Amino acid sequence: MTFWWFWAPPPVIEEARPEDLAALADLHDRSFAVGWGADELVALARQSGVFILQARRANVMGSQAALGFVIVRKAADEAEILTIAVDPRQRRRGVGAQLMRAAISRLYADRVKALFLEVDAANAAAVTLYRSLGFRTVGTRKGYYQDSDGDGGALVMRIDLA
Repeated sequence: MTFWWFWAPPPVIEEARPEDLAALADLHDRSFAVGWGADELVALARQSGVFILQARRANVMGSQAALGFVIVRKAADEAEILTIAVDPRQRRRGVGAQLMRAAISRLYADRVKALFLEVDAANAAAVTLYRSLGFRTVGTRKGYYQDSDGDGGALVMRIDLA
């Protein structure tokens, strides 16, 4: 027997609008020890080559509050993930993977050749996600994260898109 009223449709991935940035800053603050404020997100969104994708739960009345978001910056034929945040109550449900796949798909369509990111080496869930998407470690940075659960080391990861 299926209980259809418990079924939730997959999140909708869409471009963040300027009016969404304050809520995304709040989400970032709930996701990290040191969050980024709305002014910082606005400044990033205004930069050339930057795009912000957000995941929202779809419903008949329209999209609801953001479940997560990713900020990407493109430069020439390379790009980097500046941050990805998923609402702590929505983690382990595939939201981060959907956001990353959407960003990768957009970058692939834009003919970007490589995507980079930095991740706390102690963040096992994130490292596992990135590896499952095809990222590989290409370097390390010691003491990069001050608020790490580990030694603060960062992994520099890369995926080739072309």
